[in-house]
Amino acid sequence: MSVITFVENWEGKFKKLTFELVSYTAKVAEMLNTTSIALSIGSVESSELDKLGNYGVKKVIHIDNDNLKILDNQAYTSVIADVATREGATVVILSNNNTGKALAPRLSARLKAGIGSGVSKLPVSIDPFIVYKKVYSGNAFANVSIKSDIRILTLSQNSFDVIETPNEASVETIEVQVENDLVKTNVTDIQKQAGKILLTDAEIVVSGGRGMKSGDNWGPLVEMADLLGAATACSRPVSDEGWRPHEEHTGQTGKIISPNLYFALGISGATQHIAGVSASKYIVAVNTDKDAPVFEAAQYGIVGDAMKVLPKLVEALREIKSK
Repeated sequence: MSVITFVENWEGKFKKLTFELVSYTAKVAEMLNTTSIALSIGSVESSELDKLGNYGVKKVIHIDNDNLKILDNQAYTSVIADVATREGATVVILSNNNTGKALAPRLSARLKAGIGSGVSKLPVSIDPFIVYKKVYSGNAFANVSIKSDIRILTLSQNSFDVIETPNEASVETIEVQVENDLVKTNVTDIQKQAGKILLTDAEIVVSGGRGMKSGDNWGPLVEMADLLGAATACSRPVSDEGWRPHEEHTGQTGKIISPNLYFALGISGATQHIAGVSASKYIVAVNTDKDAPVFEAAQYGIVGDAMKVLPKLVEALREIKSK
């Protein structure tokens, strides 16, 4: 019996969301009084694998195979399912990012397991197995009962604290056979964005909406992001107008993000936009309309013109940085 989590790596390194996932897995295993295991696939140095033990897991399984160098949903599903079966896993945990959302349904079919997608807390109950998740764009919550013998959970980013514990996990490297015809993905070209913080990785995001009035007014917003070491983003109307590139569009039809801090400057807060940013730990909103929907989602709000408030924020940040 065990609880197992698949930990994705980026060029051989783990990110904060990995340690959130591992911390969560360790706590779920404690609730079930069983062993917590992290499964890493791909080329990762032993020093990096050792870090996982600092967040509570008792065992790390590492698989490195030439056919698994590229993330292929079908191949990875086969490997994760086989390891889960071998380890007697009753709970399989993934991140609720693009990778986890792609793998979870396949694993569900393969393992005949029920799914709790986008959970944001530890299980409410173990017997029966009930998990908590936000619904209706974060405006409500649901307790979902999973009745299958094996359960698959995808954990929302930034919904669980990283918990460091004095612990040393055993690391086991295993060999697996992956048939060539199982791998359907073929990468022909890789283009990396340079000199800019990726939205999906950013701890802080500064975002603008129609209240910025023109694409020519984005200078102070970009400067504020630079001062904070943040990524820049925008609402859909802004990208549709061509004021900002489409890759900065956040919302239900754009990028779904969950930074620690999200600044919504001149954004009214339509349901579709809030759906993409509601997982942020803190939202700071600036809008001229005190009844704008964005204030319902925000922890902090300023009723005012973003074009007047933004320069004052930049000035204050410059002063702080100069000290």
